[in-house]
Amino acid sequence: MKKLLTSTMLGVAALMASGAATAGGVDLSIGVGVPVAPVYVAPEPVYVAPQPAVVGYPAYYGGWRGDDDEDYWKHYRKHWRKWHRHHDDDDD
Repeated sequence: MKKLLTSTMLGVAALMASGAATAGGVDLSIGVGVPVAPVYVAPEPVYVAPQPAVVGYPAYYGGWRGDDDEDYWKHYRKHWRKWHRHHDDDDD
């Protein structure tokens, strides 16, 4: 029985010695279950549609030469022919 008591004492002493050597970084902490302040979560942003694309249409510069100007050129051609008949023979 003395052997059992002696070996038990030696085992407990060895465990205590090894625990004391590594117990330098042990911290003791007691926590109280108090909740932390609530965290505010911002709502998702409202969808904002992008601005429409800028589309430039070609400008209108008036009609083509054959539209309203056609009457002017017809009138001018007739006038020139009449003038040409009377004034072109001045070289002779």
